[in-house]
Amino acid sequence: MSLEKFISEAISPWMKNEGYESEIVLSSRIRLARNLKDYSFPIISTTDEAHLVVKQVKEHFEGKDYDRYGPFELLEMDEMKPNEKRILVEKHLISPQLADESKKGAVLLSSDEAISIMVNEEDHLRIQCLFPGFQLNEGLVLASGIDDWIEEKLHYAFDEKKGYLTSCPTNVGTGLRASVMMHLPALVLTKQLNKILPAINQLGLVVRGIYGEGSEALGNLFQISNQITLGKSEQDIVEDLRGVVLQLIHQERAARELLLQSSKLQLEDRIYRSYGVLAYARTIDTKEASQMLSDVRLGIDLKILTGISAIILNELMILTQPGFLQQYAGDILSADKRDERRAKLIRERLKLEIDKN
Repeated sequence: MSLEKFISEAISPWMKNEGYESEIVLSSRIRLARNLKDYSFPIISTTDEAHLVVKQVKEHFEGKDYDRYGPFELLEMDEMKPNEKRILVEKHLISPQLADESKKGAVLLSSDEAISIMVNEEDHLRIQCLFPGFQLNEGLVLASGIDDWIEEKLHYAFDEKKGYLTSCPTNVGTGLRASVMMHLPALVLTKQLNKILPAINQLGLVVRGIYGEGSEALGNLFQISNQITLGKSEQDIVEDLRGVVLQLIHQERAARELLLQSSKLQLEDRIYRSYGVLAYARTIDTKEASQMLSDVRLGIDLKILTGISAIILNELMILTQPGFLQQYAGDILSADKRDERRAKLIRERLKLEIDKN
């Protein structure tokens, strides 16, 4: 296994499976923030301390298996090129912060990329488990198991009253962030989402863009996650999020039905126009491509478009990001060249899918 394996394919192996409610919930993620006892937290630690944390993780876990996951491989940020790190961000395997700001950062990855453990990001460890579709409980079980597995070798910073100690006070307690990536095009088209978002925030949840905090909601993809980690159990946090996500699924389905009943011709026109642009455009930027891929994905889910796999659209959403485009080109590309290559890649990939069917 090598870095090349993790950056050569847009779709992680775990993404090729379909999960519950996968038409609307693309993925579920459980993330645990943990720090090691007797070490300064990453935000104030020295480079030498950060190096010792990486060394411990490498000694105890690199090359090891957990259950059916593994062997794990450690990738160190200072040994990677900027574009290689960017690709890992685009695949949601590391955060932009780990790629850009961390000193002596690293990531421990399972072979199927379903488990990603960031080292020396905001906290010493960020344990992340990813599942296709709506599988928060399954993610929690796996993350808890990995957490226990790590704690057999490393000692966590923990307080009996406060719980797990973290760099940011908002993570103190369970250190748990549960989130889902949702495709909500109908709620956006019917202008209902702007009314729903304030209510979600009042429930202690937050809605972010495709790459988390500070990112844009490209292609009608929204990340819904908890904000409160203290005073609730891990299971309660997950169940609270599950309840809201189930409501959003119901409302998105209702909005899709409304569009079919009240403006089917306009909806079909939008979907086919987007497909036409993707199939024939000679230049297209990230934002436009994401929006049109969202339209086509909606068309597939509503059976308006046939002969195209929804997984292909998931693949293209990642494959057409700047990091992957430059990786395949083998060079740093200007914005115009990226737009040209993005359009060509989409055309060729859609043609391949149509020819296959």
